[in-house]
Amino acid sequence: MEPFVSLNAKLAPLNRVNVDTDQIIPKQFLKRVERTGFGQFLFNDWRLMPDGSENKDFILNRKGYRDAEILVSGRNFGSGSSREHAPWALQDYGFKCIIAPSFGDIFFSNCFQNGVLPVVLPEDTVAQIIENSENDPEYRINIDLESQRVWDENEEVVAEFSIEPFRRHCMLNGLDDIGLTLEDETDISVFESGRSKEGGVLSF
Repeated sequence: MEPFVSLNAKLAPLNRVNVDTDQIIPKQFLKRVERTGFGQFLFNDWRLMPDGSENKDFILNRKGYRDAEILVSGRNFGSGSSREHAPWALQDYGFKCIIAPSFGDIFFSNCFQNGVLPVVLPEDTVAQIIENSENDPEYRINIDLESQRVWDENEEVVAEFSIEPFRRHCMLNGLDDIGLTLEDETDISVFESGRSKEGGVLSF
């Protein structure tokens, strides 16, 4: 998992509430066993027309928003099923951070496990960011995880957010569950070596 320390990037404003995981990555695309390749199916039913052509009215298909690395949306983003494919799809598409007033609990946790930073900001602040981005496709904001601050170039928007210390540590250092385990690799190796020499058998 790549560390997340800070980011200066353009946004894609998805001005909708209650965006659930089935809208983020529809269920018919959950058959892949690897984590990569889901980005092409992100928001499939909104991004594409029934004939497979682009829906020109959808924000991610508009000029200036295609290379956005931050997605900003309304409250209760990522509600619904627990599918981890949702953050996989967002990350594979190119998003590194999601900003919303609130998130679905399981989606929120899954983001941290996959290197996508979910940032909770007050609803009026989110509304201001969405409005600024809708008015200017080149609008950018800064996100700093160390100081837990968000601000734009003109400091019209300045806000603080809070990430639980353990999750913040993991994001700053690019640690998922496997990475955390490997931090103790030396101790694990010593333990396994000792058990092998003793001829011991681990029982469960």
